Amino acid sequence: MHQLIGKMFAPAFSNKLLNQQHDGAAIDLGNGTKIAFTTDSFVVSPLFFPGGNIGTLAVNGTVNDLAMCGAKPLYLSAGFIIEEGLPMETLWQVVHSMSEATETAGVQLVTGDTKVVDRGKGDGIYINTAGIGLIDSDRAISPTQIQPGDKILINGDLGRHGMAIMAVREGLEFETEIKSDCAPLVDPVFALLDAGIEVHCLRDLTRGGLATTLVEIAESINTHLHISEAAVPVREDVRGACEILGFDPFYVANEGRFMAFVPPDDAGRAIEILRQFPDGDQAAIIGDVTEKSGTVVTMKSQIGATRILDMLSGEQLPRIC
Repeated sequence: MHQLIGKMFAPAFSNKLLNQQHDGAAIDLGNGTKIAFTTDSFVVSPLFFPGGNIGTLAVNGTVNDLAMCGAKPLYLSAGFIIEEGLPMETLWQVVHSMSEATETAGVQLVTGDTKVVDRGKGDGIYINTAGIGLIDSDRAISPTQIQPGDKILINGDLGRHGMAIMAVREGLEFETEIKSDCAPLVDPVFALLDAGIEVHCLRDLTRGGLATTLVEIAESINTHLHISEAAVPVREDVRGACEILGFDPFYVANEGRFMAFVPPDDAGRAIEILRQFPDGDQAAIIGDVTEKSGTVVTMKSQIGATRILDMLSGEQLPRIC
């Protein structure tokens, strides 16, 4: 996907806004008004999983992309590609979940579209969403704002979404049910901003997980990032599931986790704020931006060795969002 975007779509549509390479485009409308605009498509299989479904995923995923731009989400659109024969009860569950998710996130779904495709050609339902949010005109949050010495924070444990999908898909049963972390990230993000934390960059840890996101950021600003494996929180049941199935939790997708780059003086207070939120008790400082040159992400392992983290090659878990 990274190569497809970099070699086909980015050159074909290159412009100043697209080249920001962020979770959404930050657009200055003049008169001190700035908005963020984003879009996403959701093809998750199965449609329902512990902790959510394709409807909650569609709303939260789009809302979170806006939040990563430092934008207060306001409006969403939704396009439904529905396969002939999808039970109306299933569709209603998805729509009802989306309605509840918009209320929780404080956004309105204001326009949409529906299309029906032939039986066997739509895998139940696909959803495309787009979102618009308002940015404080004095706020700049993007990879270009990252500074040497910045601390790298995450707002909780990793890997639950991908493992929740895998368990349902493969009919696996573990001692404890692994639920997706799917959730809106607006409140924790704006708690940081409203508290005066100097947030330089935000990025949600979706496809490709923590490691791929770190590599993408390092490549976009040509810098060296360093993290500690011991500092990254992973629940034991998730770690065990990953070991059994041959996955690396650092590359497993999340839907309620984000990474923040903040100055060292703000890092401790930022963690205290994040830990006040549900599911945020394991928020942690996992690394920093070094003074070294070179586009690379390194990690100190549990045994003290240092290794280079690469971008995910292929996809461990297809159709997880």
